[in-house]
Amino acid sequence: MELNKQESFKFYQLKPVVSDWIKKVCSQDLLLTTALENYGSPINIHHVPSFKNNLLSFKSIFDSFGLKNKIYFARKANKIIAFPEAAFRLNEGIDTASYRELAQCLEAGIHSKNLLVTAAVKTKKLLALALDKEVAVVLDNWDEFHALQQMAFERNKSIPVFLRLSGFVVEGKTLHSRFGFSLEEAFEMVKNHFSGPSALVHLKFVGFHFHLNGYSIPERAEALLQTAALIKRCIGLGVKTQILDFGGGILINYLKSEKQWSKFHKASKKSVLNQGPEITYQNDSLGMAVYQDSILNEPLVYPYYNEVHSCDFLKEVLSYKDASGTTVAAVLKDLDVEVRIEPGRSLMDQAGITVARVCFRKMDTAGNLMVGLEMNRTQLRSSSADFLLDPIHLPQSKVEEETVAGFLVGGYCLESELILKRKIAFKSMPQIGDLFVFVNTAGYMMHFYESEAHMFELAQNLIYDSRKNNLTTTV
Repeated sequence: MELNKQESFKFYQLKPVVSDWIKKVCSQDLLLTTALENYGSPINIHHVPSFKNNLLSFKSIFDSFGLKNKIYFARKANKIIAFPEAAFRLNEGIDTASYRELAQCLEAGIHSKNLLVTAAVKTKKLLALALDKEVAVVLDNWDEFHALQQMAFERNKSIPVFLRLSGFVVEGKTLHSRFGFSLEEAFEMVKNHFSGPSALVHLKFVGFHFHLNGYSIPERAEALLQTAALIKRCIGLGVKTQILDFGGGILINYLKSEKQWSKFHKASKKSVLNQGPEITYQNDSLGMAVYQDSILNEPLVYPYYNEVHSCDFLKEVLSYKDASGTTVAAVLKDLDVEVRIEPGRSLMDQAGITVARVCFRKMDTAGNLMVGLEMNRTQLRSSSADFLLDPIHLPQSKVEEETVAGFLVGGYCLESELILKRKIAFKSMPQIGDLFVFVNTAGYMMHFYESEAHMFELAQNLIYDSRKNNLTTTV
């Protein structure tokens, strides 16, 4: 089919922040085309120094407040072993969410004291491995508690445990969660099972843990203050809390321009209400619900632009003041606890890219340009309704620059098989063999939902060494 020239259109750019190592890789056609020839399309390229820099930056914030601290990488955000190994070499930790995640870390030589099990479903196989290697477990419910206690008793082994908390009250409302024990339930648990002469022999209480949904700084700060109050109550039972772990959910910033982010949101809402041109494929609402010409909710997407993010986000949580004017950091320091976080996405910031090759161009029945990539949508997908960053187009031949707009589609045999739901502007018509680079995909986008439907192979994971300027494979 001949590709018709597009009529004039209005598009909305979302230009990503791009680190220097990514710019360098994108400037080297031979490096990328050789990798795609060797490993197929797409490929995931990771950069370990970016991960290390992010981790050390978080530590510097804790250190500036004089807090004992440890950073535990939530490896569910990215599955390659190089990042847990890097965290361990810095004497930090790894939060594991499955048997295979834990087993791989142990096989890599990571010490059990640097590991933690937080899995939402803890199978007997997982608990047995944690118990055998004395890896700390975060207990989420009574069934886990009883199962681990029984196994520890039968094997006559001890294991450190955390209690996961929920039910925090902020501005008069209880924060909803399906995880954890209420604060009062946790106190009774400490009282009945971890204090006095009746304290359990095999389960060793070391601290409290929580992970809040969303990205609210006040909610995290208030939850820390309420946990601090619980810790003080436990001191009255003669039980010292060694560690307070408040999970992840630390915002990062993906975009260069707040103005672009704002303009896109306004345009997408007008589009869904049929008050403006379609800017997503078949006017996909990105999770917005419409009722009687009103939008009932915000798009179900990550907040890709954030003024307060990364280290500044953590700093604001620790600087938050209680009713007496005392900062969260001061309250925690007075309790003499080790404060931990479990970042996933925020440790992966600028630590990876995904590269895919153009396979075809065509028009759909509505006259939309479809650019087919050698990849599928699960290789660039998280719980967000869409990945809202402009990709980098790397033409492999000289063509006339004439901006066209279209959609990037993938290999699954579905009408809904779009890599990105947004209409994308290309400076020139994509040609077969051209490359598209998706920036900042290491956190959740590469691996969280990837599948092997149609018997497609999973993307090869590679590591970029900027000193040697080469790519090596990794698991």
